[in-house]
Amino acid sequence: MNKNLILLLVGIAIVPAACTMAPKYSRPQAPVPTQWPGGAAYAEAKAATNATEVPNLRWQEFFSDEKLQKVIGTALTNNRDLRLAILNVEETRAMYGIQRANLFPAVDAVGSGGRQRVPADLSSSGESRTTSRYDASLGVASWEIDFFGRIRSLKDNALQQYLATEQARRGAQILLVSAVANTYLALAADRENLKLAQTTLETQQGAYDLIKKRHTLGLLPELDLLRAQTQVDGARGDVARFTQFVAQDENALNLLAGAPVAGELLPAELGKVTPPREISAGLSSEVLLRRPDVLQAENLLKAANANIGAARSAFFPRISLTAAVGTASSDLSGLFKSGSGTWSYAPQIVMPLFDARVWAAHKAAKVQQEIAVTQYEKAIQGAFREVADTLAVRGTVGRQLEAQQSLVKAVGETFRLSTSRYDKGIDSYLSVLDAQRSLYAAQQGLVYLRLANLVNHVRIYAVLGGGWKAENITQAKATPASPMDKKKP
Repeated sequence: MNKNLILLLVGIAIVPAACTMAPKYSRPQAPVPTQWPGGAAYAEAKAATNATEVPNLRWQEFFSDEKLQKVIGTALTNNRDLRLAILNVEETRAMYGIQRANLFPAVDAVGSGGRQRVPADLSSSGESRTTSRYDASLGVASWEIDFFGRIRSLKDNALQQYLATEQARRGAQILLVSAVANTYLALAADRENLKLAQTTLETQQGAYDLIKKRHTLGLLPELDLLRAQTQVDGARGDVARFTQFVAQDENALNLLAGAPVAGELLPAELGKVTPPREISAGLSSEVLLRRPDVLQAENLLKAANANIGAARSAFFPRISLTAAVGTASSDLSGLFKSGSGTWSYAPQIVMPLFDARVWAAHKAAKVQQEIAVTQYEKAIQGAFREVADTLAVRGTVGRQLEAQQSLVKAVGETFRLSTSRYDKGIDSYLSVLDAQRSLYAAQQGLVYLRLANLVNHVRIYAVLGGGWKAENITQAKATPASPMDKKKP
């Protein structure tokens, strides 16, 4: 019995030293330039190289607005999509634990007992007899000793799947943070546009009332009255439209936050939102290799690489062991007495001779690895394009803002002069009408450009993989915000 125990312990000791037949992993070369694009569209973006690099910046440091920080914190705690992503991580971690446990034998304690009556015509003594048997043992049921690394390769595959899910969780967190920020900024812009529309409506209504009085006195033609009415009706429509947009933005923000956002946390207008911190994409495109989606693709590539090892090991023998040690007695009271010890072991080796499925599985594993390489390269190319597009916006939106601000100033002066000339009877109301329309459109365009500038700041932070530090990870067991969750048993 001691020799068999030693054999069992030696087998257990062999497992950690078992080889693996997975090919050595080598990261594919990134199929993108090592530097960001150059040209007129990127000049201003590259000029800001002294700003903080994104991967080292937490979202609390990037978003300076205190109200926005609180909304993002609420979303990280209560958003159901992020909670599902976290639970998926927990599930794959448990699956990895199951696969890893296959490397070691499962030891069971077994107790059994039974009585049997043998009739006389079946008894060797010619007389009927009743027998009893009681057993107590520790056993290993069909433990596969991983000499050729099949189980180890499957364990490595499960590990990479788990890590890929964790990267997906990181990506979901980054996406959530940027979505909350963008929705918050859109709400601020729509509220500002709503105020602009309401102010324009008041101005147009006042002008219409004045023109109506003059028309009633016969001082102005009906055409001027109708033209003034078109301005009033247009402004009324814009007020209703932006009221709708504000309500929809609030609904979207509540959904992302996972709970109703308090009114005092909502932005009054875009101009009162503290802009995000200035950041830099750096000079090298290697920063893309730290993006969650790229790391996820690389983990899946490593998982496919490990699958090749499992497929290769299927060509070699499988060695398994079933063993037990314990006591047995015909009397329950004698189960643990001296001389009642028992042991057994049954090693088994299975050598594949002909199985076409093994060859097909090996080919499938190699094709899956090639697919994973292609997906990894595609993820890097997509990431490079996203960052390049964002840098192009960053390099040009400042010039657009300057031009739009100059346009608003010029059109505002045009409107003032047109109104003055109309009041003096020099020009018709048509010139005032055109100036009003141009000024209103220019003011709206300025709001949208300011929004685009802030959204682009958020986007470049997201596409470079910011805002995922470990201290920001939300636990799946976070306190639910909805009263309905508290009713669960």
